[in-house]
Amino acid sequence: MTEKCAALKNTLNVVTIGGGSGQFALLSGLRQLTGIRISAVVSMMDSGGSTGRLRDELGTLPPGDILKCILALSPHQDVARSIFQKRFKRDRRLKGHNAGNMLLTMLSRYTGSFPAGVQALAEILDVKGQILPVTIDRATLVAELTDGSRIFGESAIDMPRGHQRETIRDVYLVPHHSDTISVFPPVLRAIAKADIIILGPGDLFTSIIPNLLVPGLCEKLREVSAPMYHVVNIMTKYGETNHFQACDFIATLESFMRCKITSAIVNNHRPDNRLLKLYRKQKSEFVEIGLVDNQCKIIAEDLLETSGDIIRHDPQKLAGLFARIMFGGLPHPSS
Repeated sequence: MTEKCAALKNTLNVVTIGGGSGQFALLSGLRQLTGIRISAVVSMMDSGGSTGRLRDELGTLPPGDILKCILALSPHQDVARSIFQKRFKRDRRLKGHNAGNMLLTMLSRYTGSFPAGVQALAEILDVKGQILPVTIDRATLVAELTDGSRIFGESAIDMPRGHQRETIRDVYLVPHHSDTISVFPPVLRAIAKADIIILGPGDLFTSIIPNLLVPGLCEKLREVSAPMYHVVNIMTKYGETNHFQACDFIATLESFMRCKITSAIVNNHRPDNRLLKLYRKQKSEFVEIGLVDNQCKIIAEDLLETSGDIIRHDPQKLAGLFARIMFGGLPHPSS
C-alpha cells in the first residue's frame, strides 16, 4: 500500500487470523503501530492443558488462545501476563489452571456469552482493537493421516507420540451439539472492511487452518479485494510440517482457501548452529524458501528472535516490516 494510498485514509483496518504464540507475537508488535485498527480472528479448537479441562468440565469455549490475544493487545501486557498466566497450586479443583483462563471463563458464564466475556476482559485491560472467536460453536479438530488413521483433538495433533508418525493428509471439524458450525458474524464484517489480512504465524494445522475450516470464512476471503499476507513459520513442526519449505506452507494454505495469497513473509536469518542442533533433537528444521509460485510475492527479511534459546518471530521486527508495507517503504504487490 503506497504512502499516497495510506494518506487518503486515517485508519487502516488490519485483520489477523491465527492462534497460539505466533499470533501473540504478531499482535504484540502491531499493537505499537499508530494508524491501524486491529481485528484478531482466533481459532477455537485448543484442547490442551487448562483450556482443555475447562472445555471438558464446563462445556465452555476454549479460552487459552483468546487470552493470549487479549494480553498481546493490552498496554499493560507485562504486568497482566505475570498475573493472568500465574497457575493455581493449592486448591484441588483449581490446580493447574491459570488465573486468566478462569477469569475469562467466569466472565463468559456471568454475561451469558463467550464474546461478551472476551469484551469484558478486554475492557479491563484497555485492549487496542477487537478480538473475535472465529466461531462460537463448539467443535473438535480431527486430522486424517496418510495411513487412514485419525487423531482427535488439537492437543493430540499438536504433540505426536513416538518417533514416527504418518503425514497429515487432511483436517476437518466435528461439531459437538449440532450438525453445522458457522462463522461468528462479526468476523465476516471485519474481513469485509479489511485493508490488509494477515494469516499466521503459528502451527499450520492446529492454529491457522482450523480457522479456515469454519464454513463461511474462506468464502468471505475469496470475496474481498484486501491483500492477504502469510507470515511463514521459521521452523518446521514435527508431526505437522516435516521437511516443509515456505512454498509448501503457501501451497497448503491456498489449497484450503481456494484462492491465492498475495505475499509471503519469510525470515531469512538462520539461527546459529547450536540452536539448530537443539531443535533438530525435536525433529524441527529451519524453513527454507523453496520454489514459490510466481503469483505469490516473497518478502524475505531478518525477523528472528532467539532469547531463552527459543526460535520465534521478533514482534518489533514484524511490526516494522508491516509498517513499511502499509505506510510506505516497501511496494505493495497491487500498487
